[in-house]
Amino acid sequence: MNLKVRKFGNSLGVVLPKDVISRLQTGDGKYLFLSDAPDGSYRLTPYDPSFEAKMTKADEIIGRYRNTLKALAE
Repeated sequence: MNLKVRKFGNSLGVVLPKDVISRLQTGDGKYLFLSDAPDGSYRLTPYDPSFEAKMTKADEIIGRYRNTLKALAE
């Protein structure tokens, strides 16, 4: 799929086809995140990769302190 870079005011952008927008589950005013992929390419996703990293760390902490958190919840 070829996308043409266009000028929008003082910025540059691309117009995403309707099927790509649907597949990304995004729309007007929603955010997309562009990140580096391990192979040197880019990845465009509707999910914030830094949030995923934070949740992974939170799961690790919750697992480590499961008994303490259970006691505090009582």
